[in-house]
Amino acid sequence: MLWAAGVPIPRPAGGAALAALALFVSAARGQELPPSPTLPARLDLDGALQLLRGQGLDVLAAEAAIQAAEGELRVAGAIANPTLSGTYGRSYPRGRCVNDAGSPVSCEPLSDPALGIGLSDNAALFDALTGKRGLRQDVAKAALAAARLQRDDALRTLETQVKQAFEQVLLTRDTLAFDEEVAAAQARTAALSRARFENGAISEADVARIDTARLEADQAVDGARADLRNARVALAFLLGVRGPVPEYDVVPGPLTSSAVPERLASETRESLLARALESRPDVLAAQRQKDRADAALSLALRQRIPDVTVSASYFQQGTTNTAVSPPTFALGLSLPLPLFSQQQGEVRRAEADQRTQGIALARAQASVVSDLESAWAGYGAARAHLERMEGGLLERSKTARDLVTIQYQKGAASLLDLLDAQRTFIATRIEYLQDLAAYWNAVFKLEQAAGVTLR
Repeated sequence: MLWAAGVPIPRPAGGAALAALALFVSAARGQELPPSPTLPARLDLDGALQLLRGQGLDVLAAEAAIQAAEGELRVAGAIANPTLSGTYGRSYPRGRCVNDAGSPVSCEPLSDPALGIGLSDNAALFDALTGKRGLRQDVAKAALAAARLQRDDALRTLETQVKQAFEQVLLTRDTLAFDEEVAAAQARTAALSRARFENGAISEADVARIDTARLEADQAVDGARADLRNARVALAFLLGVRGPVPEYDVVPGPLTSSAVPERLASETRESLLARALESRPDVLAAQRQKDRADAALSLALRQRIPDVTVSASYFQQGTTNTAVSPPTFALGLSLPLPLFSQQQGEVRRAEADQRTQGIALARAQASVVSDLESAWAGYGAARAHLERMEGGLLERSKTARDLVTIQYQKGAASLLDLLDAQRTFIATRIEYLQDLAAYWNAVFKLEQAAGVTLR
């Protein structure tokens, strides 16, 4: 589990299984997976999203699902192959055989062989005339459209995870830079305090307290370095990197600014909700699944019509009018009699699927409302926290730290006052970095909920 500003970022569910599926499908088609992405020395957010769309393993797995749906469409539209049959044989008379003189002789097979040929359409013609083939294609087309939209919806979720992981790299990188700055400041304070201790201005206990603060700062630096490495690895995992992860850097772009994105500034909660209900991929995918279930029910009802098979045959044993079987041509029709089964179970199952998909569509629409409302509230809260931080809290804590440091250097403030001011400033600065990350994560969640890009 990854964390970004207190927000958990789950790894994509079933990522290993989906990647294995993509590998299996590619191998079956004689294709190899794209090579592991090469991360540039400096990676920006747009570049990360481009790598995800082109080489992310979960995206490749979604593409494999689309290929499977395309195959199902070809299967649905396939015309049954005709059946060609042939026969050859000889007739053997039974009983007593006599010659022209009336004397008994051994029976010989008739000289003319029996020849036959038959051709059956396996109900292909009737399948087209009754519209069953067209209905099967409608079912498969709706399923293919749903698979494509499900790929888009998976990409919507994956892009949010990449954005959050990218923001996590930024947060840990900035935290590391600040922790290094604090550690350097603590080292300078420790050096100053030792000089004052040697002059008898402070006690050894004060020196111990300052050394403790310096060591804590060094500990924070080590922890921040580990967090940065983990964040880089987590982002590389989402991008499909399957080799050693380099020590790449990220380009923050607008993510270091607290300004409201231009597109988001012109939106309201109501406008985003309307756009999400109209165009979010999961809602559209649920609608296509509903269309598929409707077509499947129509097909199940149409299947009640028995399949009529048309056949043609030719047979002969001899060629004269007195032959055992003179040349004979015949046309035939055959059909199963629906005496015991009239597709009751299939129709019932299709009706249940239609109802299930209708409920799934309603659930998807309700999920849009819930997601958008939650994301909008989270965005408002994150925005308020950031504005309050930038409106005075961050600057006032820095001013207090600087003033107390000057007072301590002049002997006008105690060591406890200095340490308290430093802790307050450090906590406030870390909180500001987390608030900035939380703000952009809230923007990303709002983009995911609305199904649109707001930057």
